[in-house]
Amino acid sequence: MKAKILVIDDDTSLRRVLEYNLEEEGYEVQTASSGEKGLSLLESFQPNLVITDMKMSGMDGLMVLKAIKEQSMDRVVIIITAFGTVDVAVEAMKAGAYDYITKPFNRDALKLTIRKALQFSGLTDENRRLKSELSDKADFRTIIGSSREMEKVFEVIRKVADTDAPVFITGESGTGKELVARALHANSSRRSAPFVTINCSAIPRDLLESELFGHTKGAFTGAIKEKQGKFQLADGGTLFLDEIGDLLLELQPKLLRALQEKEVEPVGGTIVQKVDVRIVSATNLHIDKAIATGTFREDLYYRLSVIPIHLPPLRERQQDIPLLVRYFAAKHCSDTITFEQGVIDSLTRYPWPGNVRELENTVERLLIMRNSNTISYNDLPDKFRVPQKEGRAIINLPDEGYSLEQLEREIVVDALVRNGWNQTASARFLRIPRHTLLYRIEKYGIELPEK
Repeated sequence: MKAKILVIDDDTSLRRVLEYNLEEEGYEVQTASSGEKGLSLLESFQPNLVITDMKMSGMDGLMVLKAIKEQSMDRVVIIITAFGTVDVAVEAMKAGAYDYITKPFNRDALKLTIRKALQFSGLTDENRRLKSELSDKADFRTIIGSSREMEKVFEVIRKVADTDAPVFITGESGTGKELVARALHANSSRRSAPFVTINCSAIPRDLLESELFGHTKGAFTGAIKEKQGKFQLADGGTLFLDEIGDLLLELQPKLLRALQEKEVEPVGGTIVQKVDVRIVSATNLHIDKAIATGTFREDLYYRLSVIPIHLPPLRERQQDIPLLVRYFAAKHCSDTITFEQGVIDSLTRYPWPGNVRELENTVERLLIMRNSNTISYNDLPDKFRVPQKEGRAIINLPDEGYSLEQLEREIVVDALVRNGWNQTASARFLRIPRHTLLYRIEKYGIELPEK
């Protein structure tokens, strides 16, 4: 499907030149000779991108931009300004423009800016589509991602949410395991019942059994009254067992029995209590190693992991980082915040050992420490701005190793994105023949954007 571009400019000659060049690139184009006429086309044409001149009679470009943002904050807008009016361009960026170009502009630079803007627009639309597909029963705004890796996660959630099958979520710390657990609960028939969480590594070992299964009055010193455990509190709903890999070995048989028999026995009690609970578990450990060393029961793992979901680390889904940055900016700040492209590029290249949680903390810090509503490269902490030193690895590989084929695929995609999907320029960037690049594009099934 062709991308739709609306051009608003009262200069007839420039408008026709833009229309010709954009149609030659394969875009569907409509033009308007004034801001008022352009706004009237928004609903019927539904453009993916709006390009508007800043200086026009009647409504100027800034007024058009603000009117568009009032209708839809997600609409992507590029401003055309005269050379030397950088202050006007900055004002437009603060008002929500994606980017600006100055007249007279280079055709290749214009094409590259448009491709980047449409790529961002596509990410926003795709993310909205994926969240809509999951379900209209709950709010999924906290799960952000349009990468292939996250598509797989969304698909599993959609299929298994409204079942009682136990789900076992794996992933590094900060990847969003609890968000997935909450999404599963919110899209199930249990959503009106409690969602109860317990961190198996955060409760003292002498209290964990009581926290899970409850206790009777006088069961131990300090048990001055009867107390319900997490299983009883979650009856009819979902129990999320976070950091399940750290569960004490001596408690694992009792948990296994609770899962098999759907009943629990409080500490100090002799009467079992029936419970109806859907179990979702999560761990950041390599559970197969825990099983091999005997610290986690294999039979318990198979009971918990009827449906496995793996959340990829952020470094394996770099495509989602621009979306996440803008989401966290909107979450933590009511102002319209603009990030320079150099900031987005630096954040995208960083390996993020703390994953999404670290990214959110970084964005929040940038918002707090900013001097204006435009976050510049110089606002970044030093670790994002330190140049590569001689002898230092360009790529930060995880300690547990990484697939060479996956790494090569990511490098090829990155080169294509950097060069506006121009294959000749990308091959030159990678210092390989063009036919070698084409072979790798086919080998890894890399989908090129439609023109």
